[in-house]
Amino acid sequence: MSWRTGLGVLLLVAALVSGWSAWRMRGRDAPTAAQAQRSDYVLRDFELVVLGKDGAESVRLQAPQLRRSREDQSLDIATPLFLVPAEQGPWRLRADHGWVSPEADRVRLDGNVAGDSDPAAGMPTSFRTTRLELLPDQDLARTDQPVELRQPGIIQTGTGLQANLKSRQYRLLSKVRTRYEPSARR
Repeated sequence: MSWRTGLGVLLLVAALVSGWSAWRMRGRDAPTAAQAQRSDYVLRDFELVVLGKDGAESVRLQAPQLRRSREDQSLDIATPLFLVPAEQGPWRLRADHGWVSPEADRVRLDGNVAGDSDPAAGMPTSFRTTRLELLPDQDLARTDQPVELRQPGIIQTGTGLQANLKSRQYRLLSKVRTRYEPSARR
């Protein structure tokens, strides 16, 4: 057998294998994962003001990127900063990632969640957790994750938090520990 015959047999086998492979895949659709990840639109470096039913500012959002899901009209936000109006100045809520429901009645913040009241307020308050759900229409923030809550002279830790951001009432739900630090009071 010459080298030309061997090469011809090898090419014939390759053609048969590729033809068989193409025949098997003829009825399959393209992967839908790429379609599912497509967005209706993308906003970059933006500020968004959301008005409540009464026409007053409900929440303000600043972020480097927002994507609106084509499937369910929810919003996916990279490193959001939410400014929530309150009587004593706005709350600043930051996280690594944010998600807003299609009706915009629920916001979920994930990863390094930080909530800080206005520093000019009479008693500045801050909390840290890993996940937080915000209900803007009810001025409510809640989580079932471990939380650290700080006020001048007091550090509280616990699992779970419910906070009314408008009235500045906080409730740690379980495993609450309080530490008084008079030197931290200003």
